[in-house]
Amino acid sequence: MGPFQAEISRYVWETKYRWLEAPAGAEQSIEDTWRRVASALAGVEKADRDDWSARFHANLAGFRFLPGGRILAGAGTDRRVTLFNCFVMGTIADDMAAIFDRLKESALTMQAGGGIGCDFSTLRPAGCVARDSATIASGPVSFMRIWDSMCATLLSTGSRRGAMMATLRCDHPDIDAFVEAKRDARELRHFNLSVLVSDAFMAALAEDGDWPLVFPDRLLAPEAGRERVSCRWSGAATAEPCRVFRRVRARDLWARIMHATYDCAEPGVLFTDHINRYNNLGYRERISATNPCGEIPLPPFGACNLGSVNLLSFVRAPLTPQAALDWDGIADCVATGVRMLDNVIDLSRYPLPELERQAKGSRRLGLGITGLADALLALGLHYDSDAARTLAARVLTLLRDTAYRTSIDLAREKGSFPQLETAAFLRGDYALTLPEPIRHGIASHGLRNSHLLAIAPTGTISLLANGVSSGVEPVFDFHHQRRVVTAEGGWRTFAIEDPVYRVWRLQQGGGVEDGLGGGLAGEPLPEVFVTATGISPRGHLRMEAALQPLVDNAISKTVNVPEDLPFAEFESLYREAHAQGLKGCTTFRPNPVTAAVLTPTSGCCDLDREGE
Repeated sequence: MGPFQAEISRYVWETKYRWLEAPAGAEQSIEDTWRRVASALAGVEKADRDDWSARFHANLAGFRFLPGGRILAGAGTDRRVTLFNCFVMGTIADDMAAIFDRLKESALTMQAGGGIGCDFSTLRPAGCVARDSATIASGPVSFMRIWDSMCATLLSTGSRRGAMMATLRCDHPDIDAFVEAKRDARELRHFNLSVLVSDAFMAALAEDGDWPLVFPDRLLAPEAGRERVSCRWSGAATAEPCRVFRRVRARDLWARIMHATYDCAEPGVLFTDHINRYNNLGYRERISATNPCGEIPLPPFGACNLGSVNLLSFVRAPLTPQAALDWDGIADCVATGVRMLDNVIDLSRYPLPELERQAKGSRRLGLGITGLADALLALGLHYDSDAARTLAARVLTLLRDTAYRTSIDLAREKGSFPQLETAAFLRGDYALTLPEPIRHGIASHGLRNSHLLAIAPTGTISLLANGVSSGVEPVFDFHHQRRVVTAEGGWRTFAIEDPVYRVWRLQQGGGVEDGLGGGLAGEPLPEVFVTATGISPRGHLRMEAALQPLVDNAISKTVNVPEDLPFAEFESLYREAHAQGLKGCTTFRPNPVTAAVLTPTSGCCDLDREGE
């Protein structure tokens, strides 16, 4: 059958990644696409380009390494697009000219193919008066609507469908409006929303304390007699006086956030102190936003390019007693993948000069894994088991150590990332967890990339790779139908079959499926064949918690919860996520509201949005 074992995989290649306008004629196979990408990335090398092209091609072949969708679609073409998936826009200063400058920059970035994140916390609360202009603010949510309209307009012009993340601090006076915004099915449809939650808020929650809603005093008209507190606001270098608008009970605010996400699947929660505490560049930047799916926390004008090791490609003798991972093969894939992604930084176009300066200053990468759930199945391991979490952590340890060693070697060859301050870097909380030989290598030779690891939701590229399970998520279903929008505006339905289920079915001699979501007639599925909805919510969290300490960026993971999960248990998942050191938490609970606007595979990384 060649590389494609599923009809949808060929469709994804033909509609998303195949270069039809190549000077020598349209690409005839996925191998042509791999050769194009490999040659383009090798063109950055100063020597041995043919050798690197061959090595890069071998890494791509068989879907072993899956670079982000922007790389597959754009590298080596004449398209004026970015090869980066993810950006965070610059700080939005609270004046009209600056706001619309940021809107323009966001539009240009999305037009070039990038998803964006924006922190709207810097905008004055609705109804308050500016210090200098005496104008009355309409509030951050009102400006988010303008961004949303911009995104819809780009979609109507035929641009790639946009994906946006909006964040707001949990101490912003307009937090209620932000939290409730998406209860209206017409509101902010092109945004994912996340509340920036601090350790101080979680402490107030635990103690049943009051919580101040504040805004920087310097941006507000003078008003005597108001309480002030000191805090470090988004975009500020140091703490400053902030005016208290009102105090609320922390548990009341938390309940509103939790009820909104229980009912509408949004907003998500980002634990900003965890993000900043373990940021390798915490000595020079403060993060208050992420890319649209949350696995890449970024500073203003930050950018990151993504790639994933397809673990299923490295399972030998799947579904047999001899099943095992090819550990050396994974390490080689990681080492080559780091070099490929590092070359993307120099090859890519950038929508804005500020994005280029930030990308080349930090040289952030987001190398991760996909196909984890399928690899576990092929090895005979239940996703929610100690053995599965131990193996997954071993895989991520190999990724971490190989990626950092490779980046040290690249620093010796090509130079360290310009923003590196070695002593400060090595004092960072994440760097302190690195093995001593790696820390010594950084001290002696530097580091090419400030960050190396992220686990993204690989929606579209996983479909390209014959429907392998996405990122660290469990298998969605072993056999289901999927509708996609065609270029003509119609619908096309594909049958999706999990690749490990396919192997099992063939090992059983084929046969007729029972039509009930199980195995073949008379052949029950093995116990390890479990889907996302068959895993307890805490089982989802346990896998993410096992891997987060090894990842220097973050992990995009959806915790599937049943519709009848009591609210108290649902709410406690987010507290547990914070206690376990996760950088964020996102859940999906099916109900009549979410069914109207969401599916379990929706978001920036489905086939329409092609986020990864």
